[in-house]
Amino acid sequence: MTFDNLSMARAALMAIILLSPIASYADEVEEFPEFDDAEFADDDFADDEALEFDELSVWDPLEPVNRGIFWFNDKAYRYMIKPVARGFRVVPRPIRKSGANFFSNLLTPVYVVNSLLQLKIKTAGIELARFGINTTIGIVGLFDPADKHFNLKKHPEDLGQTLGTYGIGHGLYIVIPILGSSSARDGIGMFGDAAVDPIFRIFNNQDALAAKVFDNINYLSFDNDAYESLTDDSIDPYAAIRDAYLQSRKKSVAE
Repeated sequence: MTFDNLSMARAALMAIILLSPIASYADEVEEFPEFDDAEFADDDFADDEALEFDELSVWDPLEPVNRGIFWFNDKAYRYMIKPVARGFRVVPRPIRKSGANFFSNLLTPVYVVNSLLQLKIKTAGIELARFGINTTIGIVGLFDPADKHFNLKKHPEDLGQTLGTYGIGHGLYIVIPILGSSSARDGIGMFGDAAVDPIFRIFNNQDALAAKVFDNINYLSFDNDAYESLTDDSIDPYAAIRDAYLQSRKKSVAE
């Protein structure tokens, strides 16, 4: 196998891990700024009462195809992605916490730009303050003294939320192979956010991909089987994940 082929194979493997079903439900799982195990134990998936679903609806004309892709994603998650994340737990917890803090800090430009687009001036200011404190006192973002000592909480904002605040609906609901639940609106938002994500601006594509792989696997290593709790207890796992996604996005837009 040539060097080019090896590079392509490595990139393909990283892409499979990166674009895992994590992305389809990461937004449904509560943030864990303190990384307590209880965060996932009490997250939106695990607690039916916390979901309190409204009568949600979305245009899903591709449902038969979406269900097939969902089946594939589910198997990829259960038999490949999650075992890798569980194995990653051999890394000491403080190191994994610092890794998550570091990548979260790097996403500050995404949060700031979307806060400004939503006219959330105070939120944008908080994010800038967090970045300054965590990059300096927090040693390039490895720690989060902004939250711990200054009570400056993180306010993640993305372009999908921004579009939603201006009354733009989801449009077409889609399940993307490997990537998972999305919609026309949030798909556009994802690409827009990538344009200001420092990881893609600073590093070449392969290094950026490797960084995102680490970040997602590290994130999932803190999960207490939230996805499994929801799907295993559901009569229709596809509908359960779709509703959880819609409810989560509705909540994000409203906040």
